[in-house]
Amino acid sequence: MPATNLRLTASDAPLVSILVPARNEEHRVLADCIRSILAQDYGRFEVIAVDDRSTDETGAILKSLAKSDERLHVIEGEELPRGWLGKPYAMQQALARARGEWILATDADMIFEPSALRTALEHVVEAKGDALTLIPRFEAGSFWERVMIPTWMWVFLMFLVFYRVDDAKTDRAAAIGGFFLVRRTVFDRLGGYETLKDEVMEDVRLAEMIKWSGASLLIHHAPALIRTRMYTTFSEMWECSCKNWFSGMNFSLPFALSTVASMYLGAVAPPLIALVLAIALAMGARADLWLWFIPAALTWLLQVLVMARLSRRSEVSPLYALTAPLGVAVLYAMLFDSTMRITTGRGVTWKGRRIYERHGVRPPNVRNA
Repeated sequence: MPATNLRLTASDAPLVSILVPARNEEHRVLADCIRSILAQDYGRFEVIAVDDRSTDETGAILKSLAKSDERLHVIEGEELPRGWLGKPYAMQQALARARGEWILATDADMIFEPSALRTALEHVVEAKGDALTLIPRFEAGSFWERVMIPTWMWVFLMFLVFYRVDDAKTDRAAAIGGFFLVRRTVFDRLGGYETLKDEVMEDVRLAEMIKWSGASLLIHHAPALIRTRMYTTFSEMWECSCKNWFSGMNFSLPFALSTVASMYLGAVAPPLIALVLAIALAMGARADLWLWFIPAALTWLLQVLVMARLSRRSEVSPLYALTAPLGVAVLYAMLFDSTMRITTGRGVTWKGRRIYERHGVRPPNVRNA
């Protein structure tokens, strides 16, 4: 990151509009999130928070915070128009109100360090970029979070490396909706959130559109600048994964099912085979079983080493790396459930709304399923 640009701490810095959609966030970190954004040392920004038809005290929390800081503007979300999903419509309402030269899309569970916005804008301007997404530190508190967060990071990093998403010459892209900074001119050229109205992973689709348009997209790991705890319960984890995973496969049934099958065969089966063979060898089974045990055990060991490194990034004990096969098994069970629910039209639930039901908004690839 470049040295501090003093202009970005002054009142004549480029105006940044920070968009925060919030639905039923009363019992999470909404107030801490907004306070951390308002505490940025960047010189000129506005915060536009949308109470997305919440059924709890989310709106009251936002309005209370707005009374003490005129930079925070609260919008009461409108009823969903036909063909729209909840988050894209909330973001479109915020975007319509935004006045900034730069748009920062974020989530209501993100916690910003005071220098996050300034540092990000310094970097994207210095690199002559049009958009920047930052990967936060993912915090894990419960057993299932400690098992699943490193597993999710492993899959995400494999995608980044395998598809070379940071290479401008490739059309693959990735983004983290919790911190996605984009030039307003790029947003306007792409049509805003109107073009993303039926996408549950609107951040990834926006990233793809930015790259396809020829604009420059940067992605960086920034655990010292932003952090989040995405889930607090296993049910939240499963619900969110069912919402997202099939979308991550571009709603391709063959791709999703082949991915599930290959990961169970390549990542889940070897540790189980190694365990069974270890027990058999300990009980005096024939010695040639070592020829099967060694490669299976080495596969498990490789998983453990990778997961141990990723666990440290989320301040999770490396001992949880031993649960790597469990994490992979659950993650791809979530993908299978997501695929079946969306393909068959049963739909998934997210924050009290039904998504991708047969008679509602359907993904492009499965609308006739």
